[in-house]
Amino acid sequence: MPEIAFRDAIKEAMSEEMRRDEKVFLMGEEVAEYNGAYKASQGMLDEFGAKRVIDTPIAELGFAGIGVGAAANGLRPIIEFMTFNFSLVAIDQIINSAAKMLSMSAGQYNVPIVFRGPTGNAGQLGAQHSQNFENWYANTPGLKVVVPANPYDAKGLLKSSIRDNDPVIFMESEVMYGDKGEVPEEEYLIPIGKAEIKKEGSDVTIVSFGKMIPRVVLPAIEELEKNGISAELVDLRTVRPIDYATVVESIKKTNRCVIVEEAWPLASISSELAYHIQRYAFDYLDAPVMRITNRDVPLPYAPTLIEEILPNVKRTVDAVNAVLYK
Repeated sequence: MPEIAFRDAIKEAMSEEMRRDEKVFLMGEEVAEYNGAYKASQGMLDEFGAKRVIDTPIAELGFAGIGVGAAANGLRPIIEFMTFNFSLVAIDQIINSAAKMLSMSAGQYNVPIVFRGPTGNAGQLGAQHSQNFENWYANTPGLKVVVPANPYDAKGLLKSSIRDNDPVIFMESEVMYGDKGEVPEEEYLIPIGKAEIKKEGSDVTIVSFGKMIPRVVLPAIEELEKNGISAELVDLRTVRPIDYATVVESIKKTNRCVIVEEAWPLASISSELAYHIQRYAFDYLDAPVMRITNRDVPLPYAPTLIEEILPNVKRTVDAVNAVLYK
């Protein structure tokens, strides 16, 4: 299989679905003339034209609302946010319109729309551009929330998201757009709501998703292996719906669990997982579930403080050692 960058996997998914279905279109800030803020739509304006690759003003509430209306009338919009921090301006359209339309119309109106763009921190961008809202959107009935960790998953999950009849929040990462990975040339889809065991192990289950896997968890697993510790990695891939069954079955084998999430600790995805694990795998646990999250403060600008506040390899290794009583 050829190796391609994460941004190219996103572009391939969108382009293939736009060729397949003329109802699909892309809209957002700088997606057309500038080829995308992160070059994830490079060349798409030339191929599909200005009616299907649409530059917008800096007005997230407006173009998100246009997308919801278009979806309710039979189109399949892809709405790009330059960062999900800016989706807060459009959150009324996402939560009060897109997520609730099917229920409030008694099943008469689907809203097949994808809201996509980067989530989380990307270095020294300050507190207002470094937030994680996966748990916010996952808290909302009517939405699906997808957070891929590599180019292969990104392409397969985005194609499934575009074809889905429900609104999907598709969260990427600025620091991952250049990451390369093997992606098949032939078409494939990855089902929404199915986790994957990225690496099998016997001593502890590490559960994570998105950027944390390549940036924190995989390096931590390498460090643990040097000390003879075998960690099993469960990549959730989607955080609504969550594939609880795969997590529980892994813990039944390893009897220990550490959850790594780039988010504030209160009411996070890891909080929900920890509850579910103690509810359905309590008798299999040989140690309390431990979580590694952001510290409970806005992200500062200083790189030394950023390193202290975000999940990192050392904190993850220490948590694994703690649940193994080492």
